[in-house]
Amino acid sequence: MLDNIKVVLVETSHSGNIGSAARAMKVMGLSNLVLVNPQCSIDEQTMALASGASDIAMNAQIVESLDEAVSDCGLVVGTSARSRTLEWPMLDPRQCGEKFAIETESHPVAIVFGRERTGLENHELQRCHFHVAIPANPDYSSLNLAMAVQTLCYECRVAQLDRDAAAYAKPPAMEYPRQQELELFYDHLEKVATQADFINPDQPGQVMNKLRRLFSRARPEAPELNILRGILSSVEKKIKDK
Repeated sequence: MLDNIKVVLVETSHSGNIGSAARAMKVMGLSNLVLVNPQCSIDEQTMALASGASDIAMNAQIVESLDEAVSDCGLVVGTSARSRTLEWPMLDPRQCGEKFAIETESHPVAIVFGRERTGLENHELQRCHFHVAIPANPDYSSLNLAMAVQTLCYECRVAQLDRDAAAYAKPPAMEYPRQQELELFYDHLEKVATQADFINPDQPGQVMNKLRRLFSRARPEAPELNILRGILSSVEKKIKDK
């Protein structure tokens, strides 16, 4: 299970935080670290704070975009410490670990952490199926990046241990579309909705944001997404014939 979990850090600005995150991961048995457009290099401070987990930091995958980091993932969860104007399906850390324990049996999953000062931007959070928030003290909820990574990696490990020890039968693993396939579907949906004059091509954002939220909440399985793509293709053909 733990090998199939990606820890994704977006635009990390301090090299020491990469090392501290790597250490937090290794303590809990995770090793798959992905850096999205890091604003620093992996340097001596990284190695010093990794403290025995330098192999994870050195072997981290470096990519240019969040889309590239999660394109093969069937479940993406973004960390968020503050409320957003656009509501989104939420998990607590325990629920996140439990969901990962089930879904890692059939596909990679990702937990995404934002910038140290500003976190994830709204358009990045919209790439996630769920958001997760650590229920810290509301009077002092300041968590550094490594603390947040440690907390969620711990929940993933606990969920794995609980699942290994469970005596009941495993539920059947569902096959969900990869993130790249979802983005192709959203592009197709926006194109057809525009052709049908359902949305204004100059201002598609508001409607598409709500549709993204709808499908993130519903989480269509891979065969269901294929049906939806087929419907869009049929509608598109009818529009062209007219």
